[in-house]
Amino acid sequence: MIATQRTENLQRSKILISAYACRPNMGSEPGVGWNTVQELAKYHQVWVLTREDNRASIEAELQLNPIPELNFIYVDLPLSKWWKLGLGGVHVHHYLWQIKAYLVARKIHLEVGFDVAHHVTYVRYSSPSFLSLLQIPFVWGPVGGGESAPKAFWQDFSFRAKVYEITRSLAHRLGESDPFVKLTAQRSQAIRATTEDSAKRLYQIGAKNIEILSACGLSNKEIENLSQCMMPDNSPVRFISMARLLHWKGLHLGVQAFAKADLPDNTEYWIVGEGPERKKLQSLAEELGVAHKIKFWGMLPRDQTLSKLSECHVLLHPSLHDSGGWVCLEAMATGRPVICLDLGGPAVQVTDDTAFKVRASNPEQTINDLAQTMAILAKDSDLRIKMGQSGQKLVKEKFSWETKGKQLTQLYEEILSSQSI
Repeated sequence: MIATQRTENLQRSKILISAYACRPNMGSEPGVGWNTVQELAKYHQVWVLTREDNRASIEAELQLNPIPELNFIYVDLPLSKWWKLGLGGVHVHHYLWQIKAYLVARKIHLEVGFDVAHHVTYVRYSSPSFLSLLQIPFVWGPVGGGESAPKAFWQDFSFRAKVYEITRSLAHRLGESDPFVKLTAQRSQAIRATTEDSAKRLYQIGAKNIEILSACGLSNKEIENLSQCMMPDNSPVRFISMARLLHWKGLHLGVQAFAKADLPDNTEYWIVGEGPERKKLQSLAEELGVAHKIKFWGMLPRDQTLSKLSECHVLLHPSLHDSGGWVCLEAMATGRPVICLDLGGPAVQVTDDTAFKVRASNPEQTINDLAQTMAILAKDSDLRIKMGQSGQKLVKEKFSWETKGKQLTQLYEEILSSQSI
């Protein structure tokens, strides 16, 4: 009786969500926003603050699949399209958008009386959430951004890439000095950090009650569909990387490891994605004598990307500072073992049963270890199958959006219960 009563009370809770990025049928941050609020609406009355340019996608989806407990509040800024030109412009726009979103939320709170506020997207540890100023319990996260490429790896970066890394680091340090960032950290009832690195930065600015959880997830339907991708025949063995071709994705490490590994002659390495590093990677493959074994497929739609994954045996994801890493979840859901670096979001997602997590002390050590793990998996089909099965089990148990929605519901319950004591 008590449990039933608590559930009924919880279902009446009014939750305010800030989701700057929120669109159905998408991955990355927009997917985090949409899937989080969609799941929460199963248990609560949910109001979502989001951008005006998300309206068309959201309303089209809700027309097909109405969600009665889900309410959207669209907030916009003057000349929004100009603010968002370039990466820096996005962050400035997000900061200013949050101020306006808070002013809108404060007025609506007087009418609705929200029980909990939760900032879901975008979330960098060095950028504040003004919803924390509302006089109600506040949840922050998934919070990322604390990751950085180890300095030993900068030697392989171009001048432009080094400038990017320095600028990114300075922006974060500047954000740490923002009094509103510190206030957000201190006023958070609970914080969900995506990685150990982000958690460390959050502790340094005064945060408490931090839990490390991946931001990434898949729906039960996606998990079921991906589980139908059977492992291909053992020959030729194919490794695949699916990523934007950026310096910090570490694909230059993957190409060098592939060239160095003791692999069967017909082994292939497929790279799906596009970006400024493509020519450099192609030149590196030519230089190392493996260009005929490496296929660059360019940018493909998601369904075609997953089709390429289904033709491969192992995911190679040597990223140097990912907060997330959806490709690792997708690969595990298809029953493919993963090779990643013991850094950032991928290291949080995978386990020793599902992946090889390679140390990243310096490029030479990392390339050698990547090459060794590639050789092991290329020659051991039983190990590939065993690790793949463990990966499918892990994704079903821990990374479905349905599971994440229940976890958040439990967190809200704990927060509201502590408030009533």
